[in-house]
Amino acid sequence: MKIGLDFFGPKMRGMVEQVESLIDCRRQMLDKKSTATEQRPSAIVLVHCWRGGMRSAAVAWLLDLYGFKVFTLTGGYKSYRNHVLKTFDSSYDIKIIGGYTGSGKTIILKELEKKGEKVIDLEGIACHKGSAFGAIGQPAQPSQEMFENILAHELATQSTIDEDAASHVIWLEDESQRIGLINIPQPFWEKMRLSPVYFVDIPFEQRLDYVVECYGKLDKEKMVNSIIRIRKRLGGLETKSAINYLLEDDSKESFRILLKYYDKYYLKGLNNRINGRELIKTITSEKIDASGNAEKVLKHSASIMVAKFSL
Repeated sequence: MKIGLDFFGPKMRGMVEQVESLIDCRRQMLDKKSTATEQRPSAIVLVHCWRGGMRSAAVAWLLDLYGFKVFTLTGGYKSYRNHVLKTFDSSYDIKIIGGYTGSGKTIILKELEKKGEKVIDLEGIACHKGSAFGAIGQPAQPSQEMFENILAHELATQSTIDEDAASHVIWLEDESQRIGLINIPQPFWEKMRLSPVYFVDIPFEQRLDYVVECYGKLDKEKMVNSIIRIRKRLGGLETKSAINYLLEDDSKESFRILLKYYDKYYLKGLNNRINGRELIKTITSEKIDASGNAEKVLKHSASIMVAKFSL
């Protein structure tokens, strides 16, 4: 304890000021998101160390003495990480929004959330759109550990809210296991691969126009570097053509090459699922329409549930 006092004594003021700064930053962030009528958060602090021992208890005592409302994490961060990893082993009723690149899967997911469905945006958590170009214009990706922590929190939240609701389905977007530098945890990834996919089938030209709209204004140099990173799979001639079109400000023809490439690899991954085509429910749409396509997905899902109950 004396050694602990030697360590903490000179740092006490700095610790209090650091917590004040963190809370102030948090409040400013929430103020930007909240309305004028919403109550500002109180000064609540969670303190933890690796195993939840004397160090965290000492800091909690100091902050409590200063006037903060303080909690300590039972078992420390180690216990929390064990909880996070166990979360991925649990069972979930998952449904997947699928579709070729440019089908508007992410905006369908957001529309489902508006309609009251339970949704987890894996790309949003990973700060990456999934393709070789997915990091352009995005904030830095979280660490693998932080991604897992946030995903576990989302799963726990979505699994407990509205426990009396008729549906416990969690909607996700179809993803490769790797999203940029992040890997979806293996146990959860395996559950995704066994889940039904609602494949929104939209014509190529419609998807191409949407991709050009989304990516056409991104930094050209970063786009070229991203194309170079996939040149081995894209092929030398196609890589050269895609870059030349981009440099000539003909982004549509550049993306036409890239979209064909991504369609081929997405179809391969789609068919490699266990039980293959049995899990894939195709929904045909003529255009990118978040609200309309979300409605089609929900109707198709509901019709399948009715058929199951009828059997």
